[in-house]
Amino acid sequence: MTETKTETALSSDASEVRRQKLAMLREKVGDVYPAHFHRSITNAELSEKYASLEPDTESDDVVTVAGRVYSSRNSGMFMDLHDATGKIQIFSHKDTTPEEARALLPMIDLGDIIGVKGQVRRTKRGELTINAHEITMLTKTLLPMPEKWHGVTDIEVRYRKRHLDIMTNEESKLRFLQRSKIISGVRRFMEADGFMEVETPMLQSIYGGASADPFKTHHNTLKQDMYLRIAPELFLKRTLVSGLADKIFEVNRNFRNEGVSTRHNPEFTMMECYWAYADYEDMMDLVERLFADLATRIHGSTEFAFGDKELSFKGPFRRVPMPEAVKEATGIDFMSIKTDEEARAAAKAAGFAVEKDWTWGECLAFIFEEKVEGTLIQPAHVTHFPKDISPFAKEVPGEPRLVERFETYCNAWEIGNAFSELNDPEEQRRRMVEQLEQAHARGEKDKQLDDEFLDAMDQGMPPAGGLGIGVDRLIMLLTNAPSIRDIILFPARRAKAD
Repeated sequence: MTETKTETALSSDASEVRRQKLAMLREKVGDVYPAHFHRSITNAELSEKYASLEPDTESDDVVTVAGRVYSSRNSGMFMDLHDATGKIQIFSHKDTTPEEARALLPMIDLGDIIGVKGQVRRTKRGELTINAHEITMLTKTLLPMPEKWHGVTDIEVRYRKRHLDIMTNEESKLRFLQRSKIISGVRRFMEADGFMEVETPMLQSIYGGASADPFKTHHNTLKQDMYLRIAPELFLKRTLVSGLADKIFEVNRNFRNEGVSTRHNPEFTMMECYWAYADYEDMMDLVERLFADLATRIHGSTEFAFGDKELSFKGPFRRVPMPEAVKEATGIDFMSIKTDEEARAAAKAAGFAVEKDWTWGECLAFIFEEKVEGTLIQPAHVTHFPKDISPFAKEVPGEPRLVERFETYCNAWEIGNAFSELNDPEEQRRRMVEQLEQAHARGEKDKQLDDEFLDAMDQGMPPAGGLGIGVDRLIMLLTNAPSIRDIILFPARRAKAD
């Protein structure tokens, strides 16, 4: 804003200047933070309604708008006022604006939120403008706004002070608008496909449904420790047992007390669903249809750019069994290996460092992660996982070491995980007891057997396909975001050092 006589008489400290202006405004207009202001139109609606207004033309219409001042020129004669939908130029001149309104201009700073009532016109240069008749101070800001044209460039500040990032960075703002559209799109797609949305507890007395460290808390009234959920799986399956619906889903927040990286945040969003009388191949088809629908919603096409890559969400995706993918990449034929010892020996002979107690399946999965995962750029379903790392999936007929499970990869990231769900209650109990023993051997003493889930399984769960999709990673792909922190409004951060 161009310096005025009022500013030269005030302190040189920017924040103190604003506080002094606040005091002046309180004296002049009284309430500087009113509870309500009625605007008649948004800036986007204004642009659409007057799109045909010719340059150097005034309408007879008077409108009321509100927003934040992003720029000011000629001592406030011209101001750009932004709301959530766009910007409009405000013109304050003695020929159109009463003295009472113009007297506020020296006390308005960039970042202040104001309301303006005035006449709509288009300037000779073609810019839609409001000739101000009335100006109302709605919020006086006490801190200066980041410079609009460069925005917040410090990564740490962008994540810690997201309000400033969105305020000054159109790319960030667009990403969060797209995030909302994607999550809404997931819900609309699932409901249109016949799925019923349900809600399961985030606070659980027994955590399960995935292998991860939980966040632990304590319930004072119940006098017991509780955990933030690491997955909704076991409750969703109990819902499927109930017969409430044959197709259920939940868009849920999960919490895992583990590492933070460009692809991991301690709390994250998943979409998990279960489909009675379906299997993992039905879930592959569901993933492909959902991904194509979301890409089309955001980009108008199933083809879109991510970084320097061109990705395609057009189905069908490539489907490859994990043992076959490892054989193609390394020459190791795990299907011809019979024992855990032989698997460890083959892995070591090929140069892989494996643990002395790893199973056949753990060796296979490790080599897959090392040699194959990073090559999966275009969407692909990796199928036929080892049973010993997949305790909730049905065996592949004729091959008891493998299960009907797939993970969907894109840009070398795991995006989805699905099974033909295990519904044999005795086999389910055996696998969960084995998993519990392994967890206790690793020192996870809080891990417990979920008897209520197993009791529900004894009641009978129909054959079903189950699917979990990492919504945050999917949003990263669709919005060209290099880090998960770019698409979570307020990502987890270390405590700020003094």
